Amino acid sequence: MADPMRIRAQAAGDKITVRVLMSHEMESGQRKDGDGNLVPAWFIQEVTASLNGTQVFSAEWGPAVSKNPFLQFTIKGGKAGDKITVNWKDNKGDTRTDEATVS
Repeated sequence: MADPMRIRAQAAGDKITVRVLMSHEMESGQRKDGDGNLVPAWFIQEVTASLNGTQVFSAEWGPAVSKNPFLQFTIKGGKAGDKITVNWKDNKGDTRTDEATVS
């Protein structure tokens, strides 16, 4: 399983800025190893985020996203103390879910 995501969520007025650093190798399937063999594709395909259990963000990614991707988005209508949950699923079926409290 991948390392935990680093999630920071900060409230300013009625908006929450969410910053997420995901730990993932993100192989495109086009790079070759030292023996000249293609390294198989391995990348995050789906990312979702929820605020207090209600989905507020969804994205579909492909192999062109860099290693250890960084994601930032803003949510309206939140406040300090709310819970942000971020999930991802990769093309091999691996998943990761982490949460943070809005400060």
